[in-house]
Amino acid sequence: MPEPTVITSPANPRVKALGTLRRRRVREERRRTLVEGYEELGLALDAGVVPEELYYCPELMGEQARAAGLVERVGALGTEVVQLSRAAFEKAAYREGPDGFLAVVATVDRRCADLDVPEGALLLVCQGVEKPGNLGAMLRTADAAGVDAVIAADPVTDWGNPNTVRASKGTVFSVPVASDDTATVVAWLEERGIELVATTPDTDTEHTDLDYTGGVAIAVGTEKTGLTDEVLDGAGHRVRIPMVGRANSLNVATSAAIVVYEAVRQRRAR
Repeated sequence: MPEPTVITSPANPRVKALGTLRRRRVREERRRTLVEGYEELGLALDAGVVPEELYYCPELMGEQARAAGLVERVGALGTEVVQLSRAAFEKAAYREGPDGFLAVVATVDRRCADLDVPEGALLLVCQGVEKPGNLGAMLRTADAAGVDAVIAADPVTDWGNPNTVRASKGTVFSVPVASDDTATVVAWLEERGIELVATTPDTDTEHTDLDYTGGVAIAVGTEKTGLTDEVLDGAGHRVRIPMVGRANSLNVATSAAIVVYEAVRQRRAR
């Protein structure tokens, strides 16, 4: 690997340009986003992502030998490698307590029509979910549970949001994801014979009462308003998670995990 470029000033134009990728408009215009963190970058690499640029800071790295190995791994891909001073890196970083790794990668830009899912697929549909942390948490669940794809219907945030990437621990690159308007998502599922299951408190059917062993897409909505009528009317089934406490809703990522793992339990028991 050739000697890296070294940048020490936080006012360097390249450092400032990294900061602009925190804005969605810039990400969409450049079709690029940021991956920050040793673990997140490693998972992205394992998923086949080739960063365009890698910025690292030796002062912030943990185990030096392991960290140096990741730098060499990225450099061997032909990625431009840039060493930053601590001040410059902390200016570019978007998380507290950075560990010295920040990469520029292509954003995930995929529609339902671009997905290739197997027969009898298990999917997760997230409608209008606002918080990047919730999207990221659902991606981690999808990765752990072996969900075939996660679809954002009428997305409020984008898959390239650095906080979504961070919350997903990089699984946004390992789990097939797509974004589309709700009508397209519902029609796409119907065309493929994938049963749409809507989670809502307004039903008597508990989530454990339904058969999830065929092709199924579990839909969750926002914590404030839930799923829209468009999804509820397009769903073949509606299920609820029983609740006995005072709160009237669960965190959306928690709800998704509960229902997804019920589906996984049933499918393994076949």
